[in-house]
Amino acid sequence: MSKQTHVAVLMGGWSNEREVSLMSGNGVADALEKSGYRVTRVDMDRNVAQVLSELRPEIVFNALHGVPGEDGSVQGMLDLMQIPYTHSGMATSVIAIDKELTKQQLVPRGIPMPEGKIVKSQSLYVKDPLPRPFVLKPVNEGSSVGVAIVTEEGNYGNPISAASEGPWQEFDSLLAEPYIKGRELTVAVVGGKGLCVTELRPKSGFYDFDAKYTDGMTDHICPADIPSDIEASMMDLALRCHHYLGCEGPSRTDFRWDDEQGADGIFVLETNTQPGMTPLSLVPEQARHAGINYEQLVDMIVQEALA
Repeated sequence: MSKQTHVAVLMGGWSNEREVSLMSGNGVADALEKSGYRVTRVDMDRNVAQVLSELRPEIVFNALHGVPGEDGSVQGMLDLMQIPYTHSGMATSVIAIDKELTKQQLVPRGIPMPEGKIVKSQSLYVKDPLPRPFVLKPVNEGSSVGVAIVTEEGNYGNPISAASEGPWQEFDSLLAEPYIKGRELTVAVVGGKGLCVTELRPKSGFYDFDAKYTDGMTDHICPADIPSDIEASMMDLALRCHHYLGCEGPSRTDFRWDDEQGADGIFVLETNTQPGMTPLSLVPEQARHAGINYEQLVDMIVQEALA
């Protein structure tokens, strides 16, 4: 394929993560233009199929985050239109965005994940689903959207009050998991290889949506200062998750590590099939550590999808 390949960069959309997607998409589009591609930026609306059929790109760079760009919907549309696209396909996207389906794929294959259960949000106003501390999160949102950590001294009430602000006000059902104390780490997989382990240290609270995307709110330790056996284990687990879920292109697997338990304290939280590509994002940062600059990374993702 010549570098005059026409790439439509699909970004924006209407999810909670619209602004982050626009940052990712514009960064990607700038990089592709620098590399000599012909680029059209598409801020996705409900007419996206018509827009793409008129543009007739040779490939779509999927820079969407959240629903419907990350849950298989856009992937299914592009499959029907027979337009190649970056990142994972429809079936993988459907499974990976759903935390319960992800567990059903990974846990039987020996991937350590926190035990959890789906609960009706209304039931939280009667009693706790698990002993405190525990975590509540939407079943199928990314970027730590709507995550609440419920502690003994939490200000949500005991039981949780319907008037307390939290994901129970937005979602009918939530995933409840035991809270794993310790450290937050992540591994990106690009070109079928793990890049490195990054530790995320939020300066206050925990690694939520704001901490992820606000400059200066989280320290990234890249590579993480962890024992070599823990690093090797996380790199292996990230590759296995990528493989078992059928990911294509880049993915990023997030971990909690209770360092008091050593190797037994490693837990996979989720695998992200549409990791951010903003200047603050973890995949470009890990790529830089591996000697791959941003333009090279974006080019690799496109070339892998075309292949």
